Amino acid sequence: MTKTNPRQSSRRQRQARVRRKVRGTAERPRLSVFRSSGHIYAQVINDDQGVTLAAASTLSPDLRAEVKGLKKMEAAKAVGRAIAQAAKTRGCLKVVFDRNGFLYHGRIKALSEGAREGGLDF
Repeated sequence: MTKTNPRQSSRRQRQARVRRKVRGTAERPRLSVFRSSGHIYAQVINDDQGVTLAAASTLSPDLRAEVKGLKKMEAAKAVGRAIAQAAKTRGCLKVVFDRNGFLYHGRIKALSEGAREGGLDF
């Protein structure tokens, strides 16, 4: 029998609760965020067709040099600006924010603020 991490199971419950309400469409795709201990990832997803329209992360080749040496909060804000730029090139100006079960503070909040600065509306 394996033990489950209570923080991880709580996040999965929050993720399921949010996902029931948040769905990306063609007019308003979903901006999904994932945070690991060292990196942050963002995707703009059309759930109707099941396709990713744009993606950015601290591991993206174009961002990797820019975020090197930055603090995690500053890197998250840079990823937010990058995902906004990538989404705007695909014609997505309005998105639905999916925090993916993570609490809305820290790096998740910084990424959303960077995306808003980049021109996304949510």
